[in-house]
Amino acid sequence: MTIPPDSSLAFDEHITLYLIVTLTVLQNKLGYTFNDIHLLTRALTHRSAGTQHNERLEFLGDAILGFEVAEHLYHRVSEADEGKLSRMRAHLVKGETLAAIARDLQLGTALNLGQGELLSGGSERESTLSDAIEAIIAAVYLDGGIQEARALVRRLLVRYLDNPAEALQLKDPKTRLQELLQSRGLDLPIYAIQQTKGKQHNPVFVVSCQVNGLSLSAVGQDTSRRKAEQQAAAAVLRQLS
Repeated sequence: MTIPPDSSLAFDEHITLYLIVTLTVLQNKLGYTFNDIHLLTRALTHRSAGTQHNERLEFLGDAILGFEVAEHLYHRVSEADEGKLSRMRAHLVKGETLAAIARDLQLGTALNLGQGELLSGGSERESTLSDAIEAIIAAVYLDGGIQEARALVRRLLVRYLDNPAEALQLKDPKTRLQELLQSRGLDLPIYAIQQTKGKQHNPVFVVSCQVNGLSLSAVGQDTSRRKAEQQAAAAVLRQLS
């Protein structure tokens, strides 16, 4: 991101050099440079960080994402009926898929979270990450138009859109980890709750995944224990690969 000397773009004092670098790196990963960088900063702002948060952008981005995926499937999977197309679309736009894309982008490091949300692991929470992806899609639309937004969706979901039927059958990280370990004759992973954080009515589970004999372990956290286990399993899979 280059800011000309006479630019009218006014950054708040709290926007540091680190944030500028972070936003520049993120734009490079997205393959899109914003004309109005404030649209991107808003897309990255969780409601816990203030009133100028990303929920309205998320609403708009969800619609753009759904349309682009639906049109792609309509043309790409000509033999599928409405039911199968709907299942494919649901898989491609679900929170788990979008959160995986966000983690590939290391989006958690760029999120603007309130202190409480940050301490409770919000930067790795599936819902927070997937919402930010949708908000970014909307921000690109508002900044550069519908064609730029659609192109971004295709770039973000390229590995899923290239073979949507195969993507629909992808196994979850826990299953893939178990099958990989079994194929190598190794012990099955052990999952354990290490900590429960947050408020009693909305706890955040911190779950570890350990593989005996390999000295491998990882931690995942989410408001759902199952999703936290999936995160931990995915982290161990990354170590194994």
